[in-house]
Amino acid sequence: MCTPCCISQLACCCGSAACSCCCNCCPKIKQSTGTRFMYALYFLLVTIICVIMMSPTVEQELRDNIPFYSELCEKLNAGENCKTLVGYSAVYKVCFGMSCFFLFFCLFTIRVNNSTGCRAAVHNGFWLLKFIVLVACCAGGFFLPEEETFLEVWRYVGVAGGLFFLLIQLMLLVEFAHRWNTNWSSGVKYNRLWYAALAFVTLVLFSFAVGAVVFMGLFYTHPEACLLNKIFLGINGSLCLIVSLLAISPCIQKLQPTSGLLQPGVISVYVMYLTFSAFSSKPKEMVEIDGTNTTVCVFPFNSGSESDKKIVTALGTVILFGCVLYSCLTSTTRRSSAALRVCRNSEPETERARCCFCFGDDTDDYDEETTGSGQNVIYDEREGTIYSYTYFHFVFFLGSLYVMMTVTNWFHFDDHKIEKLLDGSWSVFWIKMASCWVCLIVYMWTLVAPMVCPKRFEA
Repeated sequence: MCTPCCISQLACCCGSAACSCCCNCCPKIKQSTGTRFMYALYFLLVTIICVIMMSPTVEQELRDNIPFYSELCEKLNAGENCKTLVGYSAVYKVCFGMSCFFLFFCLFTIRVNNSTGCRAAVHNGFWLLKFIVLVACCAGGFFLPEEETFLEVWRYVGVAGGLFFLLIQLMLLVEFAHRWNTNWSSGVKYNRLWYAALAFVTLVLFSFAVGAVVFMGLFYTHPEACLLNKIFLGINGSLCLIVSLLAISPCIQKLQPTSGLLQPGVISVYVMYLTFSAFSSKPKEMVEIDGTNTTVCVFPFNSGSESDKKIVTALGTVILFGCVLYSCLTSTTRRSSAALRVCRNSEPETERARCCFCFGDDTDDYDEETTGSGQNVIYDEREGTIYSYTYFHFVFFLGSLYVMMTVTNWFHFDDHKIEKLLDGSWSVFWIKMASCWVCLIVYMWTLVAPMVCPKRFEA
């Protein structure tokens, strides 16, 4: 049982065979899914390393628990206590290597339309060799000349790429909301329980949104301070109400019969989350109350212990990485690519209502290879690629820049620590607030676009 599995894993690492698990009790996996999972694993591994590099806590633990830590750093020419391997400059260099890795494969896979060519074989296999190349790219960033110039230029490249990736992420959220509503609405004609599910989820979403507005009105506003919070909370709440009414207006319903309150419910919850996150990211304000300077407009949880803050920071980091991986993996599907181009998908699809609609398959009939002692692999790209290889790597390239800027706190990178990921800075505040407005504008455009550009949305 072990020998065939080892052979298949060797073929995966050093050849063009698709990757699969050794355990034959695992469910079947598609070749395209396995490939994207492996690239996501590489991306996640480098991201974790970047987080470690920005964490003085981890650095101190390594220093205390690794014997001869200082001597080892000196032999590696990494400076005293490996100072060159930590901090924002180290993250910039590692992310530069990861970005170069994905950018190279973006150019390497241009115009690859099936999985039978040599370039497709490299894309879908040779995982050990590609891992070595990725490590070499990340390590090579530490040997670049003119470090100060590189860091300055690369910072602005990261800002541009990070903002572009953020735009893609917001467009995918809008596409997710539309797809959710379309999928569940398709089941109403067969089972009225789907209508009840739609109504229940919509009610829950708007309850969260209204509750968030009330919560922020109570804890993030003050009669004598926090003017920006009052203004932006009113603006964002009003915009959410406007898009909700627009979604069920007769002119929109005429062109988009499936448009309902579920989509604006999803958008409203996300906008309220971004608003809350922006308020939490804003530098704290002080007001003199009874002769004492008091911090106002802060989440009461911030007054808790350091361990509680670490839990919140860890949770925020996990959410961040989850959103990045979701955007990277889902933006390359046919449906999402059409949504990013703001047009109707040219290939009609038969909707089948299901709870886990995000993991639906484009087609069902594929060749399956039975390995005998391991996970069975479905080769779903023999007739043509399921997703754009070039665009897939390009999104991961942008994701690398976004992670780099987020982990280093965008423009406030000096002396930043990953433990302070949720602490206040004006750059993060304005980026998140602008994201709210962009998300609302994108959603409003999807509602009015069929009226403005009817030919682009003809079936």
